Amino acid sequence: MSPRAIETLRAADLIAAEDTRNTIKLLNHFEIKTHMTSYHEYNRTEKAYELVRRAEQGETIAVVSDAGMPAISDPGEVLVRMALDAGIEVTIVPGPCAAVSALAISGQTTGRFVFEAFLPQEKKERRARIEGLRDETRTIVLYEAPHRLAKTLAELAEVLGGERELSLVRELTKRHEEVQRGKFFLLFGALRRGGRPSGNSRRICAGHIRKERGRTARGRNIRFFGFYAGRTCGLVRVPGL
Repeated sequence: MSPRAIETLRAADLIAAEDTRNTIKLLNHFEIKTHMTSYHEYNRTEKAYELVRRAEQGETIAVVSDAGMPAISDPGEVLVRMALDAGIEVTIVPGPCAAVSALAISGQTTGRFVFEAFLPQEKKERRARIEGLRDETRTIVLYEAPHRLAKTLAELAEVLGGERELSLVRELTKRHEEVQRGKFFLLFGALRRGGRPSGNSRRICAGHIRKERGRTARGRNIRFFGFYAGRTCGLVRVPGL
């Protein structure tokens, strides 16, 4: 936790947290007294209107996510668009991102990759998304929940091929961090034999196929901050620091 991060959270007028029960632990540790409000997947649009209105009135809002980089496959994406449309300055200090962290230790090609986040749950849309990856030559990075992992691997292997290289990454930066590497059919078989995996969502890094072939800000701020798996990530610019 950098001094810049601590000062930003202290200086903000309001902290919009994905889960206030988790964020309060961070705030208490650093004796930060800033008021919080919840901002998550289920109130992302309604609450974003409120946050933008408060920013338009001159308040500085800090946005905190629980498990990843704010606004990357995250409700903060909606808030960023709405704030920019309203002419509000949005700033961030970069930090860890689950997708990039998983890619870095995956052993797959990292020079070119595509991030697909979570695949759609609706069957037809999901199939279309996977089919669209059939001829993708870059490394593919996806997120998946443990209870859906076996099904997703089977669907991906059917389209991408069971011989494609795969890395499964979970519990990043935690005590039980784990990376499994191998071909689709081997890891899928091991997963089936071992039963349902536990832990947080896993990152799937599928090796690439080798083939031949603004708006001006007006001084108001929405600032983004997050912590991932107990480590700080993304923060925002603090004027003068």
